[in-house]
Amino acid sequence: MRIGVPKEVKNHEYRVAITPIGVHELIAHGHDVVVQEGAGLGSSITDAEYVAAGARIVGSAEEAWGTDGGVDLVLKVKEPVAEEYPRMREGLTLFTYLHLAADKPLTEELLRRRVTAIAYETVQLPSGGLPLLYPMSEVAGCLAPQVGAYALLKAQGGRGTLMGGVGGVANAKVVIIGAGVSGQNAANIALGMGADVTLLDTDLDKLRMSFWRYNNQVHGLASSRLTIEQQVTQADMVIGAVLIPGAAAPKLVSNELVSRMKPGSVLVDIAVDQGGCFEDTHATTHADPTYQVHGSTFYCVANMPGAVPNTSTYALTNATLPYAVALADKGWFDACVADRSLALGLNTHAGELTNGPVGEAVGIAAVPLEDVLTS
Repeated sequence: MRIGVPKEVKNHEYRVAITPIGVHELIAHGHDVVVQEGAGLGSSITDAEYVAAGARIVGSAEEAWGTDGGVDLVLKVKEPVAEEYPRMREGLTLFTYLHLAADKPLTEELLRRRVTAIAYETVQLPSGGLPLLYPMSEVAGCLAPQVGAYALLKAQGGRGTLMGGVGGVANAKVVIIGAGVSGQNAANIALGMGADVTLLDTDLDKLRMSFWRYNNQVHGLASSRLTIEQQVTQADMVIGAVLIPGAAAPKLVSNELVSRMKPGSVLVDIAVDQGGCFEDTHATTHADPTYQVHGSTFYCVANMPGAVPNTSTYALTNATLPYAVALADKGWFDACVADRSLALGLNTHAGELTNGPVGEAVGIAAVPLEDVLTS
């Protein structure tokens, strides 16, 4: 199989879909890998390193996408943006983050162009874990308190509050909504920065885990509308880290609630890729990451891990490579039939939407996944 790796074009997206180690593994399985010139430079990976691993460097995005039909499988990091739509075609398998529940135009393009699209974020283990979202959730969770702390600086429009560490002065109060992978990592970093950290979740097992993980230094509270209201109005920083696999994130912090927050407080929405869990969330970029609502600063960058691309690229390839090898060795159909977890990643095929939660979010009828896998 010929596998294409194009350069990412989303604003300030420096990650790349595969490392030289991943290329070497695919080559060892007998496949041909083409990488667009300069695709890895943002992650500190040179073209020469890809060539040494066995890849062939191509000069254009069209060659990496195989718009002439010369590529069977495209590996990416972020969902295709408008300029990439014309490069998609029937017969192509696309393996990347898609987040279709928050992107109806892309969903419609994938259907119209009859692309077989497999989303990293909906590949799901029998345990319910999301193995290809996990590493980027780790990264985004670790980043959230850092970017939030910067936004709290007075010069950035914040309250002028330090996260913690000064004797005799109250630490910043950080409230994290969602105690999953990103929420737990956000709590870890915020705690390390000296903040007073509270985790909210409806899953008591996750809160019990945080009790032992943080030696009771992080407050764990069962989430409810009233609890969210009480905690958010007291917070210096709120981190939204709620995820429903494949579906749009629930709106848990209203505009009215933001109006009652402390002036200069900060809200970081890790769930922005799925539409965000704050009512006022809209996607921003690394070039222009924040905006103001009622005197509070919102940070809603849709590709947060792109800020640390070297770490993110290696972490992502570690997780995606076994699935990429399976897709290349067996083809998408046999690979999905053999691995139910991978099959759950299938979002579109032959003009049909195959993910129910996405269909509900974008208002497009979905066909049962089993119908596709038994056809």
